[in-house]
Amino acid sequence: MKKIEAIIRPEKLTIVKFMLGEAGFYGLNATHVTGRGGQRGIVHTGRAGQTITVDMLPKMKLELVVKDSDVDTVVDIIVESARTGEIGDGKIFIHPIEDTIRVRTGERGDAAV
Repeated sequence: MKKIEAIIRPEKLTIVKFMLGEAGFYGLNATHVTGRGGQRGIVHTGRAGQTITVDMLPKMKLELVVKDSDVDTVVDIIVESARTGEIGDGKIFIHPIEDTIRVRTGERGDAAV
């Protein structure tokens, strides 16, 4: 099993969630986060020409645990539905998961995913 952590633009959450659901991947957690990367923030021009740099931008962090055989499918769905082609589209991290337990039934491993 693998945990897929995806940092995406907040406005892409709805389409990513929809596309994952269409492919049968319903279980996920989403968290509002702030962060910075290659985009290095946004410069706003305020009143009287003052510039304000916002270097921590709002993002969404999605977390899914999937079977090893589903990793490439899930990653492809996220990339295709979250991509704008502009800097700041996000990143995906993949972590190994040692075990998963469904609390309600006690199932373990792939059966609990």
